[in-house]
Parts: sequence; structure tokens; C-alpha cells
Amino acid sequence: MQSLAGDFAQAYNIRKKRGGAFWGDRYHACQIEGGEHLWNCLKYVDMNMVRAGAVDHPSQWRWCGYQETAGLRQRYRLIDRSALMDALGDGSTMESFKKNYSFCIEEAVSAQEFSREAMWSESLAVGSARFVEEVEKSLRNRFRKELVQSDHLKGAYILRESGPGYA
Repeated sequence: MQSLAGDFAQAYNIRKKRGGAFWGDRYHACQIEGGEHLWNCLKYVDMNMVRAGAVDHPSQWRWCGYQETAGLRQRYRLIDRSALMDALGDGSTMESFKKNYSFCIEEAVSAQEFSREAMWSESLAVGSARFVEEVEKSLRNRFRKELVQSDHLKGAYILRESGPGYA
């Protein structure tokens, strides 16, 4: 992955006549609770290339999930739509989800909601207090951890490293 990411970033920088790091950090895994937390995470991730200045709208980035979640890609899909709907757990149909999700992304682009949010890019888990506490138990003592309430999302809690990893 490191080689692929480096080659891609170098080619992109050459093509766009820009320099510097393309991705700010190494890959990061974060456990996300379903429902509203998953919805907000999908939106945040699909806005990554807009946030990076590579495109003006997620639909212009061929490799992001927006193409599938908004129903723009019908062939060679990677996202299991029925599993996504189950994880969101709101009982909506795929058609209503696509419509609402597209509207949500349009609002974010119009409002220029491009800021980086540490809760998605630096946390170990995001969700309800119960969900985050369960994730914390499963991690045992591998990290120094702290559980905090989100500043951005009402009812969301974040589990994050509080110091150097692997204590």
C-alpha cells in the first residue's frame, strides 16, 4: 500500500504541477457504530478529495464511495448495499437513502464544509458511549486511551489514544 500510495501521489503531483505530501498521515482504522454515526462518517470520507482540493464535488472523484452510494455506478460495485442499509438501521429504502445522501453531500459542498475533523481521522472508535466502551474493552491495554464526548456530533463519543501508543 505504501508503494502504491507513493506512486499515485507522485503522479498526481506531477500532473497537477504541485508538490508536498498528498496524504497527511498513514492509513488509520477507526471502528464506527452504525446508524447516524456511520452516516456522518460516510459523508466525511466522501468529502476527502474535496477537502484535499483535488475535485469540487465527490462525484468527480472516480474512486470514492460516493459513486456507489449515490447510485452513479451500477457495474463493478464494491459496496454491499443491503449490508449498508442494515448498518444504517433506519429502515429506509436504497432509493430514499440515495436521494437523502446526495442532498446531504450537496449541502456540504454548498456550505463548504471542508474542515478536517479529528474524530474521524484520529479516533480509535466513534459512536454511542456504550459502543465506544465496548471497543475500549476489546483493545485491552494496547493503547493509552481516553473516552470523550464529541464537539461536532450530539450524542457521539470518541475513543482516542491519549499519549504514545502501545503502552
